[in-house]
Amino acid sequence: MFRGKKITVMGLGLLGRGVGDVLFLAEEGADLIVTDLKSKKELKESLDKLKKYKNICYRLGKHDLKDFEGRDFILKSAGVPKDSPFIKHAQKSNTPVFMSTALFSILTPATVIGFTGTRGKTTVTHMVYEILKSRYAKSKNKVFLGGNIRGIATLPFIKKTRKGDMVVLELDSWQLQGFGDLKISPKVSAFTTFMPDHLNYYKGDLKSYFSDKANIFRFQNKGDIFVAGEQLCTLPSYFTKLLPKDTHFISERALPKRIKLKIPGEHNRYNAAIAFSIARSLKIGVGIISKALEGFSGVPGRLEYLKTYKGIKIYNDTTSTTPEALLVALEALGTEKNISLIMGGSEKNLDLSILPEALRKYCIHIALLKGTGTERLLKEKIIPSNIPYSLHGSLKDACKKSFKNVSSGGVVLLSPGFASFGMFENEYDRGDQFRDFVNKLKG
Repeated sequence: MFRGKKITVMGLGLLGRGVGDVLFLAEEGADLIVTDLKSKKELKESLDKLKKYKNICYRLGKHDLKDFEGRDFILKSAGVPKDSPFIKHAQKSNTPVFMSTALFSILTPATVIGFTGTRGKTTVTHMVYEILKSRYAKSKNKVFLGGNIRGIATLPFIKKTRKGDMVVLELDSWQLQGFGDLKISPKVSAFTTFMPDHLNYYKGDLKSYFSDKANIFRFQNKGDIFVAGEQLCTLPSYFTKLLPKDTHFISERALPKRIKLKIPGEHNRYNAAIAFSIARSLKIGVGIISKALEGFSGVPGRLEYLKTYKGIKIYNDTTSTTPEALLVALEALGTEKNISLIMGGSEKNLDLSILPEALRKYCIHIALLKGTGTERLLKEKIIPSNIPYSLHGSLKDACKKSFKNVSSGGVVLLSPGFASFGMFENEYDRGDQFRDFVNKLKG
């Protein structure tokens, strides 16, 4: 399919998805240019996996306009600026621009099931995947998991998927740009929540952020399935009027009370209700759904219980990159003054005013990770005056301080509420470092 095609891949990255796409295209015999703003040293882990391929030319540490013309197409990674001069140059020279997950979705004969939302999309995606795996365990039809999943490239599924298979995709707003470009939407989809996020990327334009998210349903056909979380009902009319008129809104009340979840928090019953509704719309039996949901132990980095150390419960919530996510974590785990919290990081230009009351109610101590967001948090005096805090240039130091300020029966929680850039490669690196520290605790 791609043999001899001249393809420029814009963005290799370190999460494994870009590498997976390049590996697949290289093995297919494509003539590849891989370009990334990161240096050879920064990308070493990814580059080492591609050493044996001679049909790859690298342009690292910069982009060159010449690499975006005279090509069969450009494969653009998530997060490339909307106003990228290199993408504009490709379009002016009539060079098609695709994104990996969207390109896969128009080429696969399988049924595409997609989930988006500011919060909840990852958990719902994994819940539905587990339900479908259980339902089709003894079937010839296969179930795949992809999209915005660490270490999983979706494009290579083209060679594996067949008619009757199902591909469950977590889709962030950037990946959904690619769906908008191709004017396609998943056949089955859900929109979990919508809150301010990524405003640094969208330059403060919440409507632009929603517009990308809306591609989850915008191009669906008659008979396709779409549900939305009830939280979307609370949005200003500008947003709600863009939803399909027959949108089915789901709240936690849609989940049968007899279903008991392992994972904490009312927000996870909300997530499970959406997963339950999607599964029922696919005509899966309640018994199969219930068993899968009750056995679901969560997703790494999302209120992930790590262990209990000297009576202290430890949770890794590194994917908490917004104030709303941090608030949910505090409410899920908090009792009166029982949490020693590790938070802070890089600025995303989000509203912090929802935090003080919850910090005052649930936190016994706060260890702050240095970053532009933390600087603003301190400047705006978001931390209540009666909560002791400390400022740290390393996660290790923040962890040590957190454990010194909590006793048996309490909780140490990493839930940053900010982006990870600066101190870490990404939020997964942040979570990995936290997990490594916790795993070394003795006693």
